Amino acid sequence: MDFVRYAERAAELVNGSFDEVEEVCAYLSDRAWLVDQVGPRDVPALKRFQRELRPVFETAVDGDEISVVTALNALLNTHPITPYISGGDSRDWHLHVSNRSSSVAELLVAEALMGLATLVCDVGALRLGVCQATGCVDVFVDTSPNQSRRYCSDRCSSRANVAAYRARRRAEATDVGQGAHA
Repeated sequence: MDFVRYAERAAELVNGSFDEVEEVCAYLSDRAWLVDQVGPRDVPALKRFQRELRPVFETAVDGDEISVVTALNALLNTHPITPYISGGDSRDWHLHVSNRSSSVAELLVAEALMGLATLVCDVGALRLGVCQATGCVDVFVDTSPNQSRRYCSDRCSSRANVAAYRARRRAEATDVGQGAHA
């Protein structure tokens, strides 16, 4: 089990649009074995979990590690996880989240929480973030070596950099224009 990947999937869950079964299926496009199991009850369950999980990312932005851990522990209490060891031999042992749950939503919630809990324990509670680009509210997992990520995607980063560049150019032009009138 790649816990960083599951933590990143947690961010994707928060950012996703799950108004229809088809949107849940699209989210699972790389996990075809789960698509056939998606049912109508998964939609409201995932939407509810999105509302429950978003504050964890928002609290991390505030720099409050204790609150991040407290919020994650509360979610782990609400959504118990059953991990199990998988693999063929000692070179391949790894953890998975049990797929004995009654729904796809429960499995996705368990994977997201296990991934986030492991990430927080391994690299810290402040590796979760909310995009700083104007108009974007997406969340992300910061796996950068120096914990410097501020945007959810390269697209938002580029837009913010272009906007900052243009603002500097306008300020420079204004300063030059005002200097000529002085």
